[in-house]
Amino acid sequence: MRALVQRVSEASVTIDGEVVGQIGRGLLLLLGVRVGDGQAEADFLVEKCLNLRIFEDEEGKMNRSVLDVGGEVLVVSQFTLYGDCRKGRRPSFIEAAPPAVSEPLYEYFVQQVRLRGVHTSTGQFGATMAVRLVNDGPVTILAEKEV
Repeated sequence: MRALVQRVSEASVTIDGEVVGQIGRGLLLLLGVRVGDGQAEADFLVEKCLNLRIFEDEEGKMNRSVLDVGGEVLVVSQFTLYGDCRKGRRPSFIEAAPPAVSEPLYEYFVQQVRLRGVHTSTGQFGATMAVRLVNDGPVTILAEKEV
């Protein structure tokens, strides 16, 4: 399982011109599920993402997590995080889990973030979405848990 973590001052997801999820200061998490992933990988990534110390403290050092600063989280499913373009020019998505596996894990991931008391918004699994964000920093981190 893979999450592209972006520290944002704001972010939103729009589907067919309608905003379906938005946050202020916090994290935009683009979440990809790999063949073989399960709840253990999701649990690991929830803890990793929520406790990443990528927000500045009073001295300007990245020393606080989204939990520490009371930030929000926007989770967007993105199977293309497992696109492999090492060969040829068309990415292969063979490592990405099929929707029957990835959707329940995506929902589980979101539920686990919410259970930790974090205000959480989402996109819509499988939809074509427009994601808007203001990357704060910019700060972008790839967090991953291999099977």
